[in-house]
Amino acid sequence: MNIYFDGVNFKSNRGKDSFAKKLSDSLIKKGYNICNNLDDSDVHLAVISNSVHSDKVPMVQRLDGIYFHSKMDNDKINSNIRKTYNKSDAVIFQSEFDKKVICNTFGTRENMHVIHNGTNYESIKKIQPDNRYDKFDNVWVCASKWQGRPNKRLKENIKYFLSHSKSNDCLVVAGLGDFKQKHDRVFYLGHIGWKQLISLYKRASYFIHLAIVDHCPNVVVDARACGCKIVCSSLGGTEEIAGTDSIVIEDMDWDFKTPFDYKNPPKLDFSKSRSGKYDNSVDIDFVSGKYLEVFNSLQI
Repeated sequence: MNIYFDGVNFKSNRGKDSFAKKLSDSLIKKGYNICNNLDDSDVHLAVISNSVHSDKVPMVQRLDGIYFHSKMDNDKINSNIRKTYNKSDAVIFQSEFDKKVICNTFGTRENMHVIHNGTNYESIKKIQPDNRYDKFDNVWVCASKWQGRPNKRLKENIKYFLSHSKSNDCLVVAGLGDFKQKHDRVFYLGHIGWKQLISLYKRASYFIHLAIVDHCPNVVVDARACGCKIVCSSLGGTEEIAGTDSIVIEDMDWDFKTPFDYKNPPKLDFSKSRSGKYDNSVDIDFVSGKYLEVFNSLQI
């Protein structure tokens, strides 16, 4: 089978691109071919929306969410995504959360699938844990591109750590941001590469990700694969890949349809916590197998 990836830059570290690279690598390992020309392909995987089209090649849309911000022209911004949604032979959502939001907005359709993101366990096993924080009992981590993204709730992450950690624990914050709360047990690394992140996660006990309406964050997938206990918000797709041992903080009520200003998220009440409900696999080889089931269902 020849597979054409549309809307992907395999050299980029953006969320959709880094996942697509892991997916393509897993497919190649299984003996499938990633081709550079749509006309040479047996299946067209359009990531978010398609830039090319062929009536001869079945198209699968991989959707990582749509826009629903109350201060945006969502209909206009979502226009191309919706067109691809309507004409695709199948649609893959990266979380049940996304499926619910998108179906409430675009309407339901046939041949819909939820397949969560995954990561490469073989690569992770080869990376050694970061030993720079060995004087601490427990290392907590949070990671994101924080700048201009208050929906990621960096302040809440730090607040949770300070109120739930022990006196000889530390928090390491990875990613660029414009907020730094000074504390002798909180460290800021700025931007670091994937291998450095994995090394950090393998030393960590906890990974905090209290972002609101996040879809299926790769940082959480990687952290869970490294053995971290996840702390996350209930509103979004994060809990779906956080594991049953995760700590889930109940977030605001939402109807999964009405646009709201998620860049001005409400404060969380940390006492409203529970265990995670999901035990979905985050192994990229399992995930690629689920993609292949969709591809094969189109009778390629």
